[in-house]
Amino acid sequence: MAKVMPKRRLENIGLTITGACVALVALVVITLIFMVAQQGLTTFFVDGFDPIAFLTGTHWIPEQDMYGALPMIVGSFSVTLLSTIIALPIALGSAMFVVEIAPGFGRRVFQPLVELLVGIPSVVYGVLGLYVVNSAMRMIFGASAGTGAGILSGAIVLAVMILPTVTTLSIDALAAVPNEYREGSYALGCTRWQTIWHVVLKSAMPSLMTAVILGMTRAFGETLAVQMVIGGVERNMPTGLLSPASTLTATLTSGLNNAVSGTEFYHALWSLGLILLAMSLVFILIIHLIGHKGAKQNG
Repeated sequence: MAKVMPKRRLENIGLTITGACVALVALVVITLIFMVAQQGLTTFFVDGFDPIAFLTGTHWIPEQDMYGALPMIVGSFSVTLLSTIIALPIALGSAMFVVEIAPGFGRRVFQPLVELLVGIPSVVYGVLGLYVVNSAMRMIFGASAGTGAGILSGAIVLAVMILPTVTTLSIDALAAVPNEYREGSYALGCTRWQTIWHVVLKSAMPSLMTAVILGMTRAFGETLAVQMVIGGVERNMPTGLLSPASTLTATLTSGLNNAVSGTEFYHALWSLGLILLAMSLVFILIIHLIGHKGAKQNG
């Protein structure tokens, strides 16, 4: 009996510590949401701005008390979706190469090289985009590209930044497909490509969708690199992929340096942060729904 009590006491201590950690994380998340919501909603409930006009307004001119967030919302979603479209085929092809085509070389050489891209600071991507991607836009599209800064340039830089995340998660998703599925497909006379396309990819689809959503989340919240190559023009709606624009994160980082606490401009910036937070929560919810659906299919 004397030996059992210390074990129970140790288990209780462990449960207390882990419970305290969970409570602390939950408290931080709730506090963060409450703080951003309190400051962001002040724009509508205290300063008197119409939420619909704020979300659909096409002009962001603080000097004239015009706060329309639609140009930044369009810029953020355009860059995010376009970068995902660019990165996804490359990431998926790389994952198939590593798992299905050349697993030895892929695991030992290629995958570590891809993962090295994660450690490169955002400012390096921004500098490369500023001097390489923007210059390429001017060379390819001529005068219509202006300085080269625009949504397309930002999307290309973001595609390179999210590529290692989507690739690594896609590799894990394909590797998690049981070998019995492949062997059964080969036994039925299917070729390797037919097996990959009709069996492996379909079985790993929920996990692949999670990889895509996580990549989009990373792209949606990126700030510095996009700010350097997209142009930073938030006053008006972007007119095309080559026109300078701005994103929610870029406007936030550039505006907070000049905002005075308690002013309408300050609260409007917090409202942009509230939109970012809401979209992040939506992305997380989608990930959980996809994971729940995948668990049902596997079950």
